[in-house]
Amino acid sequence: MSPETSTPSHSELLAAHAAALDLFGRRVHDILDDQWDHPTPCTDWNVRDLVAHLVSEQLWAPPLLAGETMESVGDALDGDLLGEDPVGAWEAAARGAREAFAAPGALGRTVELSYGPSDADHYCGQMTTDLIIHAWDLARGIGATEHLPAGLVAFADRETAPYADDLVIVTKVGPGRDTWGRWQWASPEQLRGQVEENLRQLGRDHLDVVNFRVQGQESTQSLADHFGALAELREAGLVRHLGVSNVRPHHLAEARAIAPVVCVQNLYGTGASAQEQEFVQECGETGIAYVPFFSISGARREAGAGEPGQAVREIAEAHGATPAQVKLAWTLQQGPHVLAIPGTTDPAHLEENVAAGSLRLSEAELERLGTPVA
Repeated sequence: MSPETSTPSHSELLAAHAAALDLFGRRVHDILDDQWDHPTPCTDWNVRDLVAHLVSEQLWAPPLLAGETMESVGDALDGDLLGEDPVGAWEAAARGAREAFAAPGALGRTVELSYGPSDADHYCGQMTTDLIIHAWDLARGIGATEHLPAGLVAFADRETAPYADDLVIVTKVGPGRDTWGRWQWASPEQLRGQVEENLRQLGRDHLDVVNFRVQGQESTQSLADHFGALAELREAGLVRHLGVSNVRPHHLAEARAIAPVVCVQNLYGTGASAQEQEFVQECGETGIAYVPFFSISGARREAGAGEPGQAVREIAEAHGATPAQVKLAWTLQQGPHVLAIPGTTDPAHLEENVAAGSLRLSEAELERLGTPVA
């Protein structure tokens, strides 16, 4: 990086992009046959979903850099992109993206992204940062080394620095590995290590929000020691706010007795149980943000949403919306404290998800989809 500017030259940018591709590629080659369905820190994705997301991103690069638009590409990159050989699919996609960005003049072009035109060098920076972040996610998911090269961490930090004033850094800790690599509750000491590693990897002196994820929502194990360890880090100034994830009301009550809780992150959407509906409302009444994951796919989780029910289809048709947008709109209208976090690997779906925020359902429609109306 040039000392007089924080903007990388094209040669520096290409070097960082190539290094990030290599880093993620090494993690892909580390995946064992029985690890493709392992969970990752990306709540909506298992290991296969995460790799598919990165494969999709790399496959989009050549056509966009060649001047095509998302509309002209259409559905050519939809469907199962990994097939029978996910490692081979990654290698081919990475090779294509590497060659497309390194082509003469490529970084001086303008590309059409989901949010509008962008300079290609800025697009390359975004892609590089995404690779760096998800290399860590993948390492956590498969139990590989989570160390990231300092140069790449610094690159990602510089890429996000222009948004630092508005950016809220939220991380999640809690799952750990036993001697055989199986998921379990991390010890309080391990939790401290996870937070410190997040700080080091992100190049921050504090984290805005840290969520403690309970292993097994029906668990009756006390979280006092674990949440207490995080509360100590909050008192020390390393964490500003604390949240909980994958919990029941008794978990939240126990955590609140130790330190303030600002958010609950749980699986929630249309068809939620009366118990979960009540929990959502309780959070709103106590000023706690409720952050649902799998709002579109629901209990199917990583398997996807499946075929929508009749009520969802009819309401979507009435509004000229998609079933996914109706599900998100329903979720968001459960209260101003509800903040959905849908995951997607498709830029067009990202646009649809954002647009769902302006879709207003009537009380009758809300009730038909499962909302009790007073």
